[in-house]
Amino acid sequence: MTASVEYRHNFPLNPVEVARVFDASGINRPTADLARIAQMFAAPSLVISAWQNGHLVGVSRSLTDYCYCCYMSDLAVDRALQGRGIGRELIRRTQAAIGDSVSLILWSAPGAKSYYPSVGFEQADNAFVIRRKK
Repeated sequence: MTASVEYRHNFPLNPVEVARVFDASGINRPTADLARIAQMFAAPSLVISAWQNGHLVGVSRSLTDYCYCCYMSDLAVDRALQGRGIGRELIRRTQAAIGDSVSLILWSAPGAKSYYPSVGFEQADNAFVIRRKK
């Protein structure tokens, strides 16, 4: 039997553990730069984390005003646990925290594009980006 997963809302996270989950999930983030990972999680508006047996196994990080829009900038689940509903639950808990009057927006990694429609996202064709230089 698989151990249950515990979810935590805005729980302080260790950058080393976040980098490990990012690497284990396949998401492309600057995991060798722990100071940058720490800064990424220092002041986000909403972090939902998933824990199994005391180990971080999934994380979502969002920026939101809690009244109009929410940008989910990270959604990562350890590959060993993908397909078990953890990502879906991280999204559900994010939606519960922001409420029905807030749009949830994300920018998908190329390899995850097929996942998001299966969990309720609609593809938008009106997004624009100025890419980071590093």
